[in-house]
Amino acid sequence: MNGVRHAVSGLRELRARAGSILRSSTFRVALLYVVLLGGSVVILLGFIYWSTAGYMGRQTAATIEAEIRGLAEQYRRSGLSGLSSLISERVTRDPVGSSVYLLVDDNLGRIVGNLDRWPVGVPDVGDGWLHFRLRERGPDRTEEHAARARVFLLPGGLRLLVGRDVRDLEATRALILEALAWGLAITAGLALLGGWLMSAGVVRRLEAINQTSRDIMAGDLSRRIPLRGSGDDFDQLAASLNQMLDRIEILMAGVRQVSDNIAHDLRTPLTRVRTKLELLRAGLSGCQGAKTIADEAIADADEMLATFNALLRIARIESGGRRAAFARMDLAALMRDLLELYEPLASEKGIRMELHGGEVAWIRADRDLLFQALANLVDNAIKYTPPGGAIGMSVRSLADAVTVQVVDTGPGIPVDSRERVLDRFFRLDDSRSTPGSGLGLSLVKAVLDLHQASIEFADNRPGLIVTVTLGASRT
Repeated sequence: MNGVRHAVSGLRELRARAGSILRSSTFRVALLYVVLLGGSVVILLGFIYWSTAGYMGRQTAATIEAEIRGLAEQYRRSGLSGLSSLISERVTRDPVGSSVYLLVDDNLGRIVGNLDRWPVGVPDVGDGWLHFRLRERGPDRTEEHAARARVFLLPGGLRLLVGRDVRDLEATRALILEALAWGLAITAGLALLGGWLMSAGVVRRLEAINQTSRDIMAGDLSRRIPLRGSGDDFDQLAASLNQMLDRIEILMAGVRQVSDNIAHDLRTPLTRVRTKLELLRAGLSGCQGAKTIADEAIADADEMLATFNALLRIARIESGGRRAAFARMDLAALMRDLLELYEPLASEKGIRMELHGGEVAWIRADRDLLFQALANLVDNAIKYTPPGGAIGMSVRSLADAVTVQVVDTGPGIPVDSRERVLDRFFRLDDSRSTPGSGLGLSLVKAVLDLHQASIEFADNRPGLIVTVTLGASRT
């Protein structure tokens, strides 16, 4: 089974690679090159055909015309007997030559010549060129080949057919046409092969750049585009991009360091303030009003500490340092744990909570981070769903993905705000009066980006449908 699975995976990878090459601009340029080169070959071989076969055809026609003029002159000087003698002499001198002679009477009866009878299908009058099939002369010869001739009318109804065997001309034409076909085929094949190899090389270089970009977007800012050391355009581009990435990494590291330092530096004094408020509250046993103020100050300090802790968690997740904790896990089991954790809280608010589709759904993920992200989604659903509402959770396994949905009957999110709710500290106007820092969905987005997963929001009318899609794990 593993061998078949690897074979299928290899076939898919090969098909995807071939598709990327065929869709590449380099291959389209190669196809244009094939068309231009093929056109050039057609023009070149066409000229060769015209200059060789055409010349031979014109030479044959000139020879026939010259023979007709010579025979006509002989007829004028010596009459029919002189013409017959000249034709007989030529036939006797070259019985298997390429010249064709036939003198017939008004009934097409043979008088003299090297043809037995008038060719079938050839008119006995006319001023144009005649083309017919000529049987090979000689005993036991059954082959036929092309001949070209003209008819010369003589007084008394006599007809003289003078022509040439054009087998060499036909063979030359066939040879040139075959060369033209093979030349086009070889030219197109070599051009396509060259285009394919050139496109494959370019696609490999571009894929290296794309893969590095994907790794960087996934959080690994240390990745760089590999160089071949050839000094070509791609190496120069890769070197420039690597320098840009070095600069970006330095700037990002500086921003992250500043954020981390602020969060760390402020968290420590806030913790001290909270501790002192606890001590102050313990010492105010007789003053209820002061104790209430102290409790509110402690709650404010807890909220600020939670905000700084969330910022630090998001920064650590976005750095991509948690990938080592990825392992194969059942997402359906995680959702059952979420249901068990949040169902009592939902019941206290009078909200019905259910989980659908509890079949096994294997993925590769950091269980703790994914639990925290999905818990934020469920916590938001409980927070904004009014009493008497319902929350539904579901897990579905697809061909190459696993989807999780959290559906509530709360107020939902306006369409124009669905992308912005994933930004840090963004809160809808209706939710500003509720506790929170606006970092919950930002944490969800950071975790999903780490897992190369996606999140979508849709209307439930009333309420919101949140769909999270993760890649499935087969092994």
